[in-house]
Amino acid sequence: MKESLLNLIACPDCLGDLALESKNIVRESEEILSGELRCPGCGVRYAIREGVPRFADLGKDEAQRETAENFGAQWLEFDHVEAHHHQQFLDWISPVTADFMKGKVILEGGCGKGRHTRLIGEWGAKAVIGADLSVAVEAAFRNTRDLPNVHIIQADIYNLPLKQCFDYAFSVGVLHHLPDPRAGFLSLAGKLKAGGAISAWVYGEENNEWIVNFVNPVRKYFTSKLPPKLLYYLSYFPTIVLFLILKLCYLPLKKTEISQKLFYADYLNYIAPFPFREIHNIVHDHLTAPVAFYINRADFSEWFEAAGAERPEINWHNSNSWRGFALIRPETENGK
Repeated sequence: MKESLLNLIACPDCLGDLALESKNIVRESEEILSGELRCPGCGVRYAIREGVPRFADLGKDEAQRETAENFGAQWLEFDHVEAHHHQQFLDWISPVTADFMKGKVILEGGCGKGRHTRLIGEWGAKAVIGADLSVAVEAAFRNTRDLPNVHIIQADIYNLPLKQCFDYAFSVGVLHHLPDPRAGFLSLAGKLKAGGAISAWVYGEENNEWIVNFVNPVRKYFTSKLPPKLLYYLSYFPTIVLFLILKLCYLPLKKTEISQKLFYADYLNYIAPFPFREIHNIVHDHLTAPVAFYINRADFSEWFEAAGAERPEINWHNSNSWRGFALIRPETENGK
């Protein structure tokens, strides 16, 4: 944790400023690796462990705990950051660009291993906070600690320990795994300054009936219950099959008219160039989550309206997911 984080965080209970306890602090260069934060107003204390302030209580919600544990294990295993992640991230948050991030204070809801958090830091954000409920924050800290404008916290998206000081908030691939995706979105919007902006990317309900009807039951009742290591190795089998189909069929035909006639064409053509490890990550991702919602366009649009969005841009991505972007009207109280 960098001390400059104190300017952005607040007690999740009373919203008062937090103070860094002077005793038992372990530092390494600009980072505080262990110590404690205290709220002078209500007296609550929060530990700093392995460089990350810990605000989350995973014991309160079984569904969130299982999701956090499964995804935490996944991101600690798939903690790589590769070159193609840059364009993939921009595709998810379009029409937002790298230049949009410059000089802004930014919040990421569900940072996982920190690959997007790092990109934003490199793109010139004034400050960016990556928040995640899982132990993946430890991978995120490792992947971003060299950047002076990047902060990682372990926190519940429904009860963020943050001031209402952000220019931009976003969440990519996380909200649909929450018990209440809409409430998570509104919580992020509630941390924006008046006139701030928000983006989200979620699974679409449309065109995903085959996943909802066939893959989801397997994930919900079987694979998400497996020990993380067993699922990691078990997921190699469908990954090998998918990888061979992508490389032998979809990739060679990608620039032909035939490609659009193939099954699930837009999405599978999009991921066909990805390396094996990324395909494994994608397969594992679809098998590990205890909770997964598929959001239709009308419901997704309503989230933005409820947050006070001004002319939200809702776009179809790869014919299987929704991405949205909007400015929050200055006269609207966020999250109401």
